[in-house]
Amino acid sequence: MFTDEMRERGQAEIRLNGVSAAGLHCLLEYAYTSRLSLNLANVQDVLAAAAHVQVLTVVEACSNYLQAQLDLDNCVDVATIAETYSLHGLRRRVYAFMSSHLHKLGKMADFQRLTVVQLLHLLSCDYPVDCSEGQVLLTVAGWLAHCPVERARHAPALLRALNLHEVPTPVLEHAARLPGLAEPLRAVQRALGVGRGPPAPPTGLVNSRGLELAVVKVGGFSIGGITNEITYYLPSAGRWRHLTTIPHVEQCNYGTAVLANQLYVIGGCFNQALQENIHPFGFRYNPHHNKWTTMAPMHRERCRFSLTVLAGLLYAVGGASEAADDGAAEDDSLCEAYNPATDTWTSMAGLPGARAQHGAAALEGLLYVAGGLEGERVLASCYAYSPAAAAWLPRAPMLTPRADHACVTHAGRLYVCGGWYEEEAGNTRVLADTVDCYDPRTDTWSVVTRVPTPRYHAGILVVGGRLYVVGGFHSDATFDRATGVIECYDLEAGRWGTEQPYPQDIWEHVCVPLYVPRCRDDMDVLAEAK
Repeated sequence: MFTDEMRERGQAEIRLNGVSAAGLHCLLEYAYTSRLSLNLANVQDVLAAAAHVQVLTVVEACSNYLQAQLDLDNCVDVATIAETYSLHGLRRRVYAFMSSHLHKLGKMADFQRLTVVQLLHLLSCDYPVDCSEGQVLLTVAGWLAHCPVERARHAPALLRALNLHEVPTPVLEHAARLPGLAEPLRAVQRALGVGRGPPAPPTGLVNSRGLELAVVKVGGFSIGGITNEITYYLPSAGRWRHLTTIPHVEQCNYGTAVLANQLYVIGGCFNQALQENIHPFGFRYNPHHNKWTTMAPMHRERCRFSLTVLAGLLYAVGGASEAADDGAAEDDSLCEAYNPATDTWTSMAGLPGARAQHGAAALEGLLYVAGGLEGERVLASCYAYSPAAAAWLPRAPMLTPRADHACVTHAGRLYVCGGWYEEEAGNTRVLADTVDCYDPRTDTWSVVTRVPTPRYHAGILVVGGRLYVVGGFHSDATFDRATGVIECYDLEAGRWGTEQPYPQDIWEHVCVPLYVPRCRDDMDVLAEAK
């Protein structure tokens, strides 16, 4: 500018439009000292100057500072700054923040300063929100009502960005009575066919925005040994990723369940000085906030037990313990139920007979427990617990005794898969190779299919009408007995298929369905050297 034939060469004064003296002062200070003093009063001036002269390290520092200072009072301004200076990382962070605080933000005056482009992006960016879709609809209605004349034309586009299928009918009817909203709402409803399906998010979710049902693998063993690592598979991503880690010493044989889309990991055992230690403590993971919390411990320590959700409670049944049964009859397994609303455990009727390494599932208001070990004996017996009667009711035994298997439910039936039993003649361990089905209406069992790769200590779950068998032991041989094979059986179509295998050979893990935010950027699970 000063040496070429440019106008500024001959000017006594040059104006840098959009760059303030305060901002340029900080840039000069940084250039000569490598020190940058940012605060809320100067960060925008510094960012404007740094963007103007392309000092990218300072631009990044300003972006990181704004992200660290993000709150409800400044998030709308930070969104505008991020868009003005094309700070894509900051923009993603601020819209994720606004989504996760949408209920409170929607009631603030600053929310009305969002432009229609910003509001449309907020509704379409696929981040989890902290309120129901009915509340999102009313929040949008409030934004439209703030300047009805200017904003009415944007109603159709905003309404199309909502998941109206999840809005309860009373809320839709209330919104239709609001000024200027009746006709565009009816038009969008007709176009989307709203009202033909159940107006609710999936069970356990306040809102399905930004979430996807994942297959989650909890802990277990691999060639590298025992792990507390939790990984997940999103169909949209098509690969296994790391999710979180159980906040406890490395352990196994705990109870695992999902209630209200929170993952519970309770009890289990760990090795200390070559001795197995069993504990009663539990932890709860919220995938929405990526946060673990502690919970009240069970009345007694347990491992190799079942943890099952029924009517909003968690039921811990049977298992091994270091303590005596605290007065229970020797032929009973102590059971207890956890209420998450009160964070308390309550003792319940004992299951007839000692039992560990069994399967359990809830079906039509009853808790079913099938198979397992009583001492050294593999069981085939099946019981159903009725909370109303506070009693265990005997049911038809399984077709084959099983231990280390899984019980799952689908379409009003109970299925058992995996596990092993012993031949009576030679006490040889045999893998159970069938998937058996129990019909509660007739109290009968039947064979549904045979597993292509029989195994035990596998992760077994049902997602979308498909039975998944993940990893496990397929042999009692000393070497090469573990696998990462994933097979799935379509319970409706009656056929087997295979999925991409888990990157590692795994066993003694648990698999559960859990809704996980799609916006996570986690590391992939890497294959282990064999």
